[in-house]
Order: sequence, then structure tokens, then C-alpha cells
Amino acid sequence: MALQNGYSINSTPLDESGDTSPLLKKEVVDVDDSVPPQCCSARCNLAIMMFFGFSVVYGLRVNLSVAMVAMVNGTNGQPSLNSSVGHECPVSSHGNSSQTPDQPDGIPQYSWDSPTQGLLLGAFFFGYLVTQIPGGYLAGHFGGSIFLGGGVLGTAALTLLTPLAAQLGPYWLFGLRALEGFGEGVTFPAMMAMWARWAPPLERSRLMTLSGSGANFGAFVALPLTGLICHSLGWPAVFYICGGAGCIWAVFWFILVSDQPGTHPRISTREKHYIINSIGKDGGAHGWSVPLLPMVLSVPLWAIIVSQMCANWGYYTLLTSLPTYMDTVLHFDLRQNAFLSALPYLGGWAFSVISGVVADSLLEKELLSVTAVRKIFTITGLLLPAAFLVAVGYSGCSGVLAVTFLTLSTTVGGTSAAGVFINQIDIGPRYAGVLLGITNTFGTIPGVVAPIVTGYLTKDHSLAGWRNVFCLSAGISAGGALVFTLFGSGKVQKWALAEEDQEQAETERDGLIPT
Repeated sequence: MALQNGYSINSTPLDESGDTSPLLKKEVVDVDDSVPPQCCSARCNLAIMMFFGFSVVYGLRVNLSVAMVAMVNGTNGQPSLNSSVGHECPVSSHGNSSQTPDQPDGIPQYSWDSPTQGLLLGAFFFGYLVTQIPGGYLAGHFGGSIFLGGGVLGTAALTLLTPLAAQLGPYWLFGLRALEGFGEGVTFPAMMAMWARWAPPLERSRLMTLSGSGANFGAFVALPLTGLICHSLGWPAVFYICGGAGCIWAVFWFILVSDQPGTHPRISTREKHYIINSIGKDGGAHGWSVPLLPMVLSVPLWAIIVSQMCANWGYYTLLTSLPTYMDTVLHFDLRQNAFLSALPYLGGWAFSVISGVVADSLLEKELLSVTAVRKIFTITGLLLPAAFLVAVGYSGCSGVLAVTFLTLSTTVGGTSAAGVFINQIDIGPRYAGVLLGITNTFGTIPGVVAPIVTGYLTKDHSLAGWRNVFCLSAGISAGGALVFTLFGSGKVQKWALAEEDQEQAETERDGLIPT
């Protein structure tokens, strides 16, 4: 990567034209000597480890969504077969989900109504939002590897207790799921704090979208696998297998990963120097103090917060409630339900990875500024999915149309991974972990509220109720796109610069003023 006057692009002072100029001015540099290949590099290996880690994380998060179909006794708390409400769509030969899926002998089932199920599905997020900001703050100071690995390990260990908690009652299960969220809440802020030290600026989009895309991949794998396990082994086995997988991943994580390039035992000298020089001073720890008041008053940060909340409303609605929609409205059996609920996340995974590569390419070729790139991918990833969600609401009893529009919505939504969801590291790389903790805290609120709202809107399991769910999600998503378009930014904010950089910025700005 070319450096300017001995500085990395992150240590370049604020540029008044940053919203319209390219990320970086090119100099004549031998690229082969300055940029080590990504293949088999330490930074690429870190992204792959994170990818599998977040696959496990989302497997632990969504397993209850499908298992709930098998855990609940369909003859209690659900509409009966002869009810005119909740069975507007005929039960075709492809499935008959009005009855609870058969479970092996001795597997308990419970009489939980829709509001109770909504509370249980949202319980995870009550704990998840509590540890976001503390996790980001501590990861930015001490390093993120211990928090990311520990968060996954703790959540996995608690998941093993799910069958016991369910047997004790819904309050116990609610508390356990909240504790799982408490442990997992540190993982994404820790990831962002690690990438602030590991990701060269012109590789941020592809590295961060690759690692974060594990979430969609995990949902894609976990949903059908959960259905298969429920059908063949019984729903308790889901939690034993998912919890065990998380514990195994944590062992490899702690063995293979380091907090920063300088402490990695297997990184090449060439790659280590490249990463450290390209990131500059912003790759260090931020210390104990953070500029909280400037953060609170930062318009670009609030644009991220509002947009992420809006995007997450639709995402969490589908993540927690889509299997219920497949079951109670479209009447797919458990295995079909699980596979079709997972299908949208395959497209989301692919598009999130592709969007990262395209975004970095646009920046490397100096075709667009960081601000323009983030806004384009955010608009694409929020507006188009909103339109497809409206279409789902009006697809009626057609399972083919519903699954098609749901898949298109989540697939195109993957492009926002290169937009608002990594914008924290653009506006404040030094405080990236804290910023993601702040934005994810607000972004988790829809995870708490959306399943509860969905449960109340769909009490009768009617098409009209689910249409309201999808249209509400679409409207909120479109609002998020508008907010980020108007107020989002890709510029490093003044409060995020080191003191010497702030002084240099003031000096250069004064020099630009004509006398």
C-alpha cells in the first residue's frame, strides 16, 4: 500500500473533501514488494477462523427457532385442525404441520402459546444487548481474542443446559437464553476491535465481510441440520451437538489466534510490517479513556445506529420467526420447514462476501469515496429487501412465491455487509470495538422486540397477521436506508484521531485558508 509522506492512510489528517475524494492517493510503488498475498496469510487465516466462529455463534442463536416447532405440543396453545382461524392455507400433501412433529419416545413436549414462544425466542437478546458496549470497550483495551473466544465458549457451554432448563419451565429457559446472549454479546465488538489491528484499510471490506458472513452461513447450516436432528434424534440432541461444536471451535481459536500482528508467532515479517505500516497509529489500543461526549454528538454514528436498528428488525424477525411462519401458514413439515427457512441465508452469505470484494475493488481503483461506497451498499441492502418483504406479505398461500421472495430479500440484504455494518471502523478505527458495541446495543433492541411483536400480531396464525409482520419490517428497513443516505459518512471523525493527528489536521486546515 502506498504511503503518503511517511503516513498510513489512517494517520492522514481529516480532509475536508473526504466525502467525494477517493480513499487514497496512489504513488508509484512496486505492489509485489509492498502487499503480501492474502492467500494463506495470517490475516486471511484469522478471517477464516472468525467465519467458522460466527457460524457456530449463529447456530447457537437460531437452534431454538426450529427446535421450538418440535418442543411445543401442537394440540395445546395452537389453533385446532378444525379452526377457521390459522388454517386459511390448505394443508397439502407436502406436509401437515398442524400436528406436532413426531419425537422419539421419552422426549418431552410443552404447551407454550404464541406469546410465550415469542418471549422465549427473544430472551437471548435481553442478555445480548447488555454486554455489547463493555465487550467493545474491554476488547479495544486488552485485545479481542480472549473476549471472542470466551464469548463463544461460554455460550456453547450454557447451550448444553437447554433441555434441563426447558424441563424446569419457561422462566428457567428464558433466563438461560438471556445468559447465553450475555456471553455472546461480546463477540461482534471483539471482532471489530481485532480487525482495527489486523485489517489494512483497502482490505477491510473483504476481510470483515468474509468473517461476518459466517453468521449467514451458520444460519444456513444450522436451520436444516436442526430440523434433521429433531426428526431423527429428538430436539434435546440439537443443543448437545451445537454446544459441543462451539466448545471444540474455542479450543482451536485459543491455540491459533493472536490479538495483533506483532504478537502472532507464525506471521511472516513481510506481512507483519505491511499490516502495521498500513494501519498506522490507529491500530493500537485506545487506553482507558474514550471520547464519549463527542461520540454521543456524532451524527454519522447516529446514522449507523438508526440504520442498523432498522436493518436488524427485518433480519431478526426472519431469524426467529420464519420457521413458525413456514409451519403455521405454509404447513411445511419439520424437515422441509428447516431447509426452506435456511435457504435465504445461503444467498445472504454469498452476497455479503461478494459485496466486500466489490467494495474494496471500487476503493482500490479510486472510483468512489468510502462514503459513497458505504451508502450504495447500504441502500441496496435495505431498500430492495424491503420491496421483497412486501411481496412476501401478498404471496398468499403460495409456498413457492413466499420462499422465492424471502430468499431474494435476504440474498440482496447481504450487500449491506459492505455498507453500514462495517462503517464503524471507517469513522473511528481506534475505537472500532466500542463503536460496534454501541451500535450493536441499539441494533439488538429489535431482536428483543420483534419476536414479541410478531407473536402478538400472529396470535391467530392468519395471513393478514403475517402480512402485517412483513410490511412492518419492510417499512422500517426503508426508513433505515433513508437515514443513512442523508447522514452517513465514511470519513474518520475528528474525535477518533490521535492527539498529534488532530493537531496536524488543524495546522493543515489553517494552511488551506487563504490569507
